[in-house]
Amino acid sequence: MAFIKTEIRRGAYYDSVVLMHLQRSLASQPGVLDAGVVMAADANKDVLAQSELLTDEIKAAGADDLAIVVRGEDEAAAQAAIQKVDELIAARRSQSVGEEYRSKTLESASKRAPDAQWVLVSVPGRYAAGVARQALDLGKNVFLYSDNVPLDDEISLKQESSRRGLLVMGPDCGTAIVNGVGLGFANKVRRGPIGVVAAAGTGLQQVTSRIHQMGGGITQALGTGGRDLSEAVNAATARQALDLLNRDPETKVIVLLSKPPAARVADELVAAARLVSKPVVVNFIGHATAMRRVDNVTFAATIEETAEIAVRLAANWKDETDDLNPGRFAPGQRYLRGLFSGGTLAYEAQLVLREYLPAVYSNAPLSKDLRLKDSLASREHTLIDLGEDEFTVGRLHPMMDNALRVRRLEKEAADPQTAIILLDVVLGFGAHPNPAGELAPAIAEARKNAQAGGRFLEVVAVVTGTDEDPQDMNAQIQLLKEAGAIVETSNDAAARRVGRLARALEGAQSAAESPVAPVSLSAIHERMSALNVGLESFTESLAAQSAAVVHVDWKPAAGGDEKMMSLLARMKKKA
Repeated sequence: MAFIKTEIRRGAYYDSVVLMHLQRSLASQPGVLDAGVVMAADANKDVLAQSELLTDEIKAAGADDLAIVVRGEDEAAAQAAIQKVDELIAARRSQSVGEEYRSKTLESASKRAPDAQWVLVSVPGRYAAGVARQALDLGKNVFLYSDNVPLDDEISLKQESSRRGLLVMGPDCGTAIVNGVGLGFANKVRRGPIGVVAAAGTGLQQVTSRIHQMGGGITQALGTGGRDLSEAVNAATARQALDLLNRDPETKVIVLLSKPPAARVADELVAAARLVSKPVVVNFIGHATAMRRVDNVTFAATIEETAEIAVRLAANWKDETDDLNPGRFAPGQRYLRGLFSGGTLAYEAQLVLREYLPAVYSNAPLSKDLRLKDSLASREHTLIDLGEDEFTVGRLHPMMDNALRVRRLEKEAADPQTAIILLDVVLGFGAHPNPAGELAPAIAEARKNAQAGGRFLEVVAVVTGTDEDPQDMNAQIQLLKEAGAIVETSNDAAARRVGRLARALEGAQSAAESPVAPVSLSAIHERMSALNVGLESFTESLAAQSAAVVHVDWKPAAGGDEKMMSLLARMKKKA
């Protein structure tokens, strides 16, 4: 007759992988019909009940107690199996992490490996935030594999990590690749120029694997945890990771991948992606967008397409950072001023610029709320149509007379907040016979005066005309370039160029005011050295990849008593 034997070990914590192996080993013992080895949490008790292994002793056990139960063919078989437990645990331990890799506490592990920049956390969710906070206090970045971490804890952890300039990947972050080393469930992929930020674990694995299979390679693949792009968490880790990869000289193309994000968060993250100096491929799975590409951002509909686009962009990548280079400008320079003679060109430029800037004021605005109170005084980003009736009473149209525009150019250039001036030069019959002959000297003087004042002035001119116009279009363009202007022949291209630059300046200003500290590049460039708290298999994986690792034999403090644990944590901070 079958016999059930139970043993409860109070406060004896083992990770789920160890317990799985122990359970399998017990079940294979002679005369054993079934076995269960679990921490006595409610969910595990339910599983035992389904197998008819839930005994009264286990029902009374606490969540941090180890429950061992064996159903044997008879009492002797069950008793013999129970007596083998310590031997099986020792055998498992000898096969896994050696003593030279072990520490009892995170603090002692940190002393053994002071250069370690990462802590892997895979303890039960109710304890995970506490361990992650310890890691942050030690100045470590965190790979937080644990799930069932309360949302409030995730928010507070990421607020703290942002303030400290550290990353918290997770909770429920199943995979990442840092400097060629896989964390969690990661695939072995070749090194290359593509960096990935993903709020999708298997999505990250699929896209990195496909990039590898297509001949591409990965610099870093940074997981964020599945809730990162929710309204509550507000893409805290994704924003940090995007900034980190933008600053990483080895990353040439960035992939942003996520399960459906909150709409507002998606829009803001795309706006942040448009501020970076590299191509970005965005795939928010299931998030509809009418756009296929805007500036440096390309949208993909599937993971396969994401990988294809990233590999293609990486193969054709060229450094265009000097094209914008907002660092040329002095602090406080941030505004665009447009001086147009063509009303239609002015209107189209405003339509384009609203994709880049929160507001562009004008005397001929897109909406009434953007109308200037005084057309002679610019406000923030301003675009003036000098061909409007208010400017042509008693004087020639600016396509024939540049005197008013030259004076306004001088005024705008003298404003210490002005960074960019956009203007049009319209050629053809009836227009000024040599407009660049008047505008080019004014542009050169304005740029010279700005330089004398410690500022940089970007002037972009869009030339409308043909090589058969009487003004000699090529000669007009050459005059403008010699004066230091950047010349476009497409109004759309000119507006997008200044829009990107003005937005980059807005972003630089916001970054200067931001309480978020940048994550050090050393976190992804130095040899992987980590402390592992939780699953021993993660330590084994790191060691197999030649990473430096110390395993922490973690057990919940105070026997898992949460009130006592909180008290101990407060006492430690005061000490």
